[in-house]
Amino acid sequence: MAVPKRRMSRSNTRSRRSQWKAVLPALSKCPRGHVIRQHNACPTCGRYGDRQVLDV
Repeated sequence: MAVPKRRMSRSNTRSRRSQWKAVLPALSKCPRGHVIRQHNACPTCGRYGDRQVLDV
């Protein structure tokens, strides 16, 4: 197993960790105007694209 030969400095550690950002989920609108996550059926009206896929 690889072991670091020297201690990593604070600035190197922090600059590496600066990329650990939370990402907001991508949102879109269903055909009836409700805001939903992309590639998911709308929980309000039960439609996916132009098809009715859930009974609500």
